[in-house]
Amino acid sequence: MKAVTGSTAGLASGNPLLGTWKLKSHVMTTGTGERSTPYGEHPIGYLSYSADGRMHAIGTSSGRIVPLDLALTDEEQVALHKTMFAYAGTYSVEAGKVTHHVDISWNEVWNGTDQVRFYELNGSTLTITARAIDPTTGTEAQYVVVWEKVTSPR
Repeated sequence: MKAVTGSTAGLASGNPLLGTWKLKSHVMTTGTGERSTPYGEHPIGYLSYSADGRMHAIGTSSGRIVPLDLALTDEEQVALHKTMFAYAGTYSVEAGKVTHHVDISWNEVWNGTDQVRFYELNGSTLTITARAIDPTTGTEAQYVVVWEKVTSPR
C-alpha cells in the first residue's frame, strides 16, 4: 500500500484507516506479563484519520472526577491529567503499520516524535498495537487499543 503523508494524503483510495473510530478498550501488558486497563474497563475516546493526512486521538477514563468548581485545585488537575491522553499530527500508513508524526500532545515528550503503531482491521473493528514506555513506570509495555468505526447517521 502506498504511504499516505502530507499533501498526498488526499488520495483516499487504498487507505483503510480513513474516518473516525470510537475507543472500546485500552489494555497494557508489562514485560513481566502483568495486564492492566489504565483507562478503566470502559474508556471513552476517539481517533480520526483524515484524507488530508492529519490525525488526532483523545481518550479518557470513564467515571473521571468532576471538579467542585471552575477553578481546579492542584489535586483535581493532576487527577484529570492522569486519566487522559490526547495528541495530533500527521500520519503515514503502510500495510499493517501506521506512524503518527506528533505535532502536539498532552505529553510534551511526544511532540516532534514518530509514534509507530501496528494495526489490524476486522470488519468495523480497528486494533492498534504498540510497544512504548509507560509514562507512569518508565518501563516498556505493550498496548492493545481497540476502536470501532463510527458510522454517520442517515
